[in-house]
Amino acid sequence: MGDDPDHQTPRPQPHPPADNLLTRLKTYEGHPAAVAGAGKDAVNLPMIRHWCEALGDTNPAYTGPGAVAPPTMLQAWTMGGLTGHTGRSSAYDELLALLDESGCTSVVATDCEQEYLQPLRPGDRITFDTVIESVSDRKTTRLGTGHFVTTRTDVRVGETLVGTHRFRILKYAPAQRKTTPPRPQRPRPVVNRDNAGFWEGVEQHRLLIQRCTSCATLRFPWLPGCARCGGPDWDTVEASGEGTVHSYVVMHHPPFPAFDPPYAVALVELAEGVRMISNVVGTPYDKVRIGMPVRLVFQAYDGDLTLPVFRATAEEAAV
Repeated sequence: MGDDPDHQTPRPQPHPPADNLLTRLKTYEGHPAAVAGAGKDAVNLPMIRHWCEALGDTNPAYTGPGAVAPPTMLQAWTMGGLTGHTGRSSAYDELLALLDESGCTSVVATDCEQEYLQPLRPGDRITFDTVIESVSDRKTTRLGTGHFVTTRTDVRVGETLVGTHRFRILKYAPAQRKTTPPRPQRPRPVVNRDNAGFWEGVEQHRLLIQRCTSCATLRFPWLPGCARCGGPDWDTVEASGEGTVHSYVVMHHPPFPAFDPPYAVALVELAEGVRMISNVVGTPYDKVRIGMPVRLVFQAYDGDLTLPVFRATAEEAAV
């Protein structure tokens, strides 16, 4: 600890064991943090008025010839402004430096307590002394792990103690923030010249089924030619969206990052007679049944992916 002629308690050991930080911190308890401080201004009506206006306090006790200062202004009279006070002791700086060295480099004011013993009146000149009252054991908070440091300031007018102000800070090592990795995105469909028309329909919330222009056979998924007659030409019909669950499986394993197993993967037979694989949404996986009536819905994923899925007709009616 540096020179500080005003403290009366034993000085901490200059080099206590490094593994006993708390012991070293505790040696600062009772040492002065500031000595012989003096208010830069006498208690005065203009500051009282500004305070009351800022807080909306219209108590008549704070105005007029017999005005007193609001008790809650106690700390205001001790503030050093931008230039600060000169009475700060080396003990307090050493304590903070020791906490910095231990990794407690962050600080936050946590609370204060005040006790008012005598009203302050315009013209009063206050003096104050501040002592390091306590250093807590190591505490873990949501902000991090560190020590609470409490100082107590005794405010006087002349020799009369008019109030005390306890101020508590937490010097702490910031907790490591857990970063949540972004949720994996669903695999994107592979769009090629043979199925581009299907995905263009999905973007427009239309489920298009290929139809052979030679034999009128519907086919799904999309293919470059008709599997029945071999015809290469086709057009499309738009599905009504009605269907039933023809079959389904429940996926438990292996897990895929973008999916939350278990979930049902259904083979849905559309009203037009073709079948397609999709998901049944809005129904628990263990409630999906063969023959369940379902209806087409278009659902957005990951912000930029739209997929045709199915919802149980009963659920759809409830939505």
